[in-house]
Amino acid sequence: MREQGLVGHFTEMIWRPFMKSSAKSSTLLLVVIFLFAGAFVSMRSVTTNIASMTIAPILSTTSHKYPQKQPEISKTPRPKIEIPLNCTDYNPTHTCPTNYPTTFNPEEDDQDRPSPSTCPEYFRWIHEDLRPWAQTGITREMVDRAKRTANFRLVIVKGKAYVEKYQKSFQTRDVFTLWGILQLLRRYPGRVPDLDLMFDCVDWPVILSKAYSGPNATSPPPLFRYCGDDSSLDIVFPDWSFWGWPEINIKPWVPLMKELEEGNNRARWVDREPYAYWKGNPVVAATRQDLLKCNVSDQQEWNARVYAQDWGRETQQGYKQSNLASQCVHRYKIYIEGSAWSVSEKYILACDSVTLLVKPRYYDFFTRGLIPGQHYWPIKDDHKCKSIKFAVDWGNSHQKEAQEIGKRASEFIKNELKMEYVYDYMFHLLNEYAKLLQYKPTIPPKATELCSEAMACRARGLNKKFMKESIVKSPADTGPCTMPSPYGPSSLFSVLRKNANSIKEIDLWEKKYWENQDKQQ
Repeated sequence: MREQGLVGHFTEMIWRPFMKSSAKSSTLLLVVIFLFAGAFVSMRSVTTNIASMTIAPILSTTSHKYPQKQPEISKTPRPKIEIPLNCTDYNPTHTCPTNYPTTFNPEEDDQDRPSPSTCPEYFRWIHEDLRPWAQTGITREMVDRAKRTANFRLVIVKGKAYVEKYQKSFQTRDVFTLWGILQLLRRYPGRVPDLDLMFDCVDWPVILSKAYSGPNATSPPPLFRYCGDDSSLDIVFPDWSFWGWPEINIKPWVPLMKELEEGNNRARWVDREPYAYWKGNPVVAATRQDLLKCNVSDQQEWNARVYAQDWGRETQQGYKQSNLASQCVHRYKIYIEGSAWSVSEKYILACDSVTLLVKPRYYDFFTRGLIPGQHYWPIKDDHKCKSIKFAVDWGNSHQKEAQEIGKRASEFIKNELKMEYVYDYMFHLLNEYAKLLQYKPTIPPKATELCSEAMACRARGLNKKFMKESIVKSPADTGPCTMPSPYGPSSLFSVLRKNANSIKEIDLWEKKYWENQDKQQ
């Protein structure tokens, strides 16, 4: 029964990206059917090395007899362009500045600048998220249909942002999402193409794939949000907390990363508490309330230390007990979803502790790049306490391997989720999205121009503080990172199969562990 469940789970995972395509993509579906069926006939066929196929190099048109003279490269460094936040001029007029740079190409302007790096592997999921519209493109009518649940409509025309707001989001999610997009325009001035999109700031995906499958199905409306799952088609975008979450005093990502790194250095892994730690709001989901049962008691030791967070009291007391950088004192930290995905995942992964990841339903833009057994330890959702106890016992008896898992996770966060890559993910996602538009975006009649001054100059308290801390002060020294190629059917299946096999292996270890425990009793 376990293997049947695993096969069913794989079937859903491998089919999902291609089921997203329109009914017109029948040829692609047939290819996937053939590859998927063949995988179970002979698993070796799936692992065929496609990369071994080579393409003949393009011959140079430069004559060997008359070689071209290489142009001289100027060694004079290009002066750094500063983009000030001009509240003095903005406040009396309430109009956005007209002197923002609109063109900037560092590769052309200064050949001494370093070349852009290759984007992290998880960028490949951009192609999968946009696959439903790969054949049909995106029409204005499709975008308009996404208005039903959207908080705002964002239009970018000639490098400037215009926003039409429909409904206020929870707390300041919409505010800091828009602030992040404005910083992207400052980082890459004039390079974000004209586009028109709808954004929903609520946690749960709403564009269900089953409503847009079948021979007579219409194309789904494109809707941006912070997370997705295997049954939805919502387009995943970086969440607001990268620029700060003032309601619970979470700082912008750049200064917070520095604090988390300092917190990591306060205690070596071997000197930390040898238990699994979690602190959060349990009332938002039944699965979190279930986790509370795993706390230590007079009757049972599950190797877990679980605490309920009262954010109302914490706000009144000045956030003295919720400093994220001071929570890297346990060898293991638990990540568990709330009402949907939780922004806490990146903070937990950054801690050098082994992340015990309770089986999730949702993903955000970067978590599809995490590998079980390498970046985290999978925890069963239906037997949390027993699964957590085994994970901690295993880690404490395999300390070298456990430390490596924690270190790989924090290195992933530090190197592959640095703020530059957050902006580059936004850039590439919006760029690929704009390519699909079948119409020329125009400024809606009810939209207002948005700029950094329009947001920061009016802000107060932590909102203003976090905006100033996260503002992009000058364009990037290089262009965005280079996008990796899309997944092919076999390469995607290989990734999913590898991840599932890793989880299955750990499940078998856990099963044997509890069988031995029962024998000893």
